[in-house]
Amino acid sequence: MNKNIPQLLELFKSIIKNRLADYFQLAQNENHSEHYIFNNNYFIKEHSIHIDSFELDSNEKIIFLLALIPNIIPGYFDSIIQEFLPDGGDFPEFGGVKSGNHRGMLPTGETVQFILAGNDIEKRIEVQQYFSQNHFFHKNGILWLESMKEGEPAMSGRLVLAPEWIEFFLTGNMPGPSFSPDFPAKLLTTRMEWKDLIIHTQTSDLLCDIKYWLEHHDKLYSDKNLSPKIKPGYRVLFYGPPGTGKTLTASLLGKEFNKPVYRIDLSLVVSKYIGETEKNLNKVFDKATNKEWILFFDEADALFAKRTNVSNAHDKYANQEVSYLLQKVEDFQGLIILASNFKSNIDEAFTRRFNTIVHFPKPDANDRLQLWNKCIPFQLKLDEEINLEQIAIKYELTGAMIVNVMQYASIRTFAVKEKKIKLQTLLNGIGKEFQKEEKSF
Repeated sequence: MNKNIPQLLELFKSIIKNRLADYFQLAQNENHSEHYIFNNNYFIKEHSIHIDSFELDSNEKIIFLLALIPNIIPGYFDSIIQEFLPDGGDFPEFGGVKSGNHRGMLPTGETVQFILAGNDIEKRIEVQQYFSQNHFFHKNGILWLESMKEGEPAMSGRLVLAPEWIEFFLTGNMPGPSFSPDFPAKLLTTRMEWKDLIIHTQTSDLLCDIKYWLEHHDKLYSDKNLSPKIKPGYRVLFYGPPGTGKTLTASLLGKEFNKPVYRIDLSLVVSKYIGETEKNLNKVFDKATNKEWILFFDEADALFAKRTNVSNAHDKYANQEVSYLLQKVEDFQGLIILASNFKSNIDEAFTRRFNTIVHFPKPDANDRLQLWNKCIPFQLKLDEEINLEQIAIKYELTGAMIVNVMQYASIRTFAVKEKKIKLQTLLNGIGKEFQKEEKSF
């Protein structure tokens, strides 16, 4: 917990009371609390590195606090106003709304205007720039004003602070978003290392291009000659059969460069209803903006497939979805990875815009032998009958299939309290994998 919070909240009351006293033409508090708070490091003292990277001025810090306070003390604003209006009554100048289960007043953009500008029209207009799309509050998804119905003043929208920033300020932890319909993506992690990934040399060489971009892209965008000529972000296509290492590679890239990798769940994104797919995609891209996340679209064919000839209204909107997505992908400033079984399934408009296209072919016999050897369980041994070299040559399995076979064989061996995996047990596991593929064994 930020230990300065209790004292900070008491000091912040003086800022609000001074504005109210000025409005009601009462004697003001002379303790200069605004100067005290913001020039003596009481605001976000323990987390100043993260906040100060955005170079918050005093007004921005006041806005941040206004959005935060209802999450700590529900009646904070009500109790202050009651001191000036003991008999109650309407006070529209202060702004604020009541909402849902929360019993206290929630600040709005009008609350911000009142505290920062009072009745000064020019200053009230200036305050609105803190909620523009160009301000870093909006760009970084820190705080914003709730959208209002058409015709209602934009500044009457409720002041909303992103949940992760609330938790960060109160606990010091910056959580990632939770998987939900409002964020249809899951965090990808792995306990494996690069040495566990068996891929062709050509595939490995192409992955180096991605690593180099992750390591040096800041230098590109700070170059005054090159920066205006290049697009933000980096777009990659992984293609190849299932189980060849596409998902693992995405996870390992995130692990090496300490960047969260989010796998988009397309079942929650793609909708048969017109306009819904775009809305669902917006939820992902809005959250990911300026976060330095890696976005991984697995089985990307569902979204990035070739556009069709327009024969009906549905085709028209489907093509519009692809065009919309194309723009989103181009504008994203981080790394986007699309994964597909076949390169030919992806619309050419996307293919032309990929910085790197990486093929993940099925492993050859030598690769399969390495995969078999890496999957031998530490607690078990292989029966003398098992010749992994012959098995690697005879059975064309992917890395994921080999892991499944060894898992099956290990569990069966543990179940019968044996110390060695039998050849027949291993072959039974291989047979199961072939059945999944509807292949003869």
